[in-house]
Amino acid sequence: MNKQDYLNKIAATIAQGPYRDDWQSLGDFEIPAWYKQAKFGIFIHWGVYAVPAFGNEWYPRNMYIQGSKEYEHHLATYGEHKNFGYKDFIPMFQAEKFDAEEWADLFQRSGAKYVMPVAEHHDGFQMYKSAVSRFNAFEMGPKRDLLNEMKTAFEQKNLTFCVSSHRAEHWFFLSHGKEFESDIQEPLECGDFYWPSMPEPDHHNLYESPPTDEYMEDWLIRCCELIDNYEPKVLYFDWWIQHASFKPYLKKLAAYYYNKSAELGFGGIINYKHDAYMLGSAVPDVERGQFADLKPYYWQTDTAVARNSWSYTPNNDYKSPLELIQDLVDIVSKNGNLLLNVGPKADGTIPQEDQDILLAIGGWLETNGEAIYDTSYWRTYGEGPTKVAEGQFTDGKSKIFTPQDIRFTVKGSCLYATVLVYPEDGEVKITSLKEKSHDFQGIIQQVEVLGFEEQPVWERTDEALVVKTNDVRSLYPVVLKITVD
Repeated sequence: MNKQDYLNKIAATIAQGPYRDDWQSLGDFEIPAWYKQAKFGIFIHWGVYAVPAFGNEWYPRNMYIQGSKEYEHHLATYGEHKNFGYKDFIPMFQAEKFDAEEWADLFQRSGAKYVMPVAEHHDGFQMYKSAVSRFNAFEMGPKRDLLNEMKTAFEQKNLTFCVSSHRAEHWFFLSHGKEFESDIQEPLECGDFYWPSMPEPDHHNLYESPPTDEYMEDWLIRCCELIDNYEPKVLYFDWWIQHASFKPYLKKLAAYYYNKSAELGFGGIINYKHDAYMLGSAVPDVERGQFADLKPYYWQTDTAVARNSWSYTPNNDYKSPLELIQDLVDIVSKNGNLLLNVGPKADGTIPQEDQDILLAIGGWLETNGEAIYDTSYWRTYGEGPTKVAEGQFTDGKSKIFTPQDIRFTVKGSCLYATVLVYPEDGEVKITSLKEKSHDFQGIIQQVEVLGFEEQPVWERTDEALVVKTNDVRSLYPVVLKITVD
């Protein structure tokens, strides 16, 4: 690849418009309808780090931090780092049991509408055919264009294909290997697997250890290569792109992507964290967390089926399907999407625990999906005593919801009230729908329970809409479909 030719191509595409690389122009971005209708997507963390399968997907960084559990594990299992470094896992990453069609079938059955594999994680190994670096899955390891196989299989199942790039953090991710005798040593050049391995900055300082123009141009080209070759409908970025050095390149990337996607006949979407992008120019994402209240702008949560890791490890601490379904309902009621991660093994198989969780969610959505897909938020997201913690990294503990915790969505003439924990006595009281309510003064025509034949008895009082059932029992949230006039 001729680097300057590619940069010239990027500049020409931006110049042609309609989007320019400034916040005013990028503020014209509009979220495509399909994304707001989809509500639920699958994230996939799969790469070379699945070979050691120890700790989490940050093994390539932590194995070079002297005294860490990963460092000690590496010494005990593989020997000294100078003789066996992270690069030596690449030939062991074979993906010999990977079947993209099996994955597509599972994800379709989960009820997800879009799928987002990680194209390149912080370790710098590309899971696709690339002209930027030979350290990719087409030339090494599996020697297959894994990303293209996924795209083909997913789209055959009407799953919208998306990708994520975590390349930004590679600037410093492997730097600790320079602190002792290891296989990460100078000189390192652009295109090398370990390049540049610069000192890890204080991550609260958005100006410390600024990436060079050479690194930023490499980052931009890698992102644009993904856009050109795989046409993802969503392009997700992990953290650290909020660093000050990224700002001009983020605008260039967005203008290029939005212009290219418009040319190809679809509206591209960018997911970002923190304040990397100006609000309104892309879709904000909250990592492993949620918002406590309804937001006027559209947003997304990314979280994983396991609390401890995004990638496969034999000791993953799994969440329950109940918790994840409750989270999905809560997020959708607050004008958001849920992107749920699974971590396949190095051989390409998805652990049974991950599969069971996805299928349980899919079973619930098969019955209750009309309260999720293609819905919008209501006047209030919900009611009940349980408060959801605000912000990222708040999913370390399970939320304990009660029968009074109810979430609302709306579609057409139907208001859906999802009871997060259905009461054993079968009586639900919805205070937001009481007589003379400030939130709702419409006329209720009918109340149904999705997935159950029983016709509930209901009445509106000065205190609540009271719905009574005798035979409704469920381990998962129950949806009351309320037809109004």
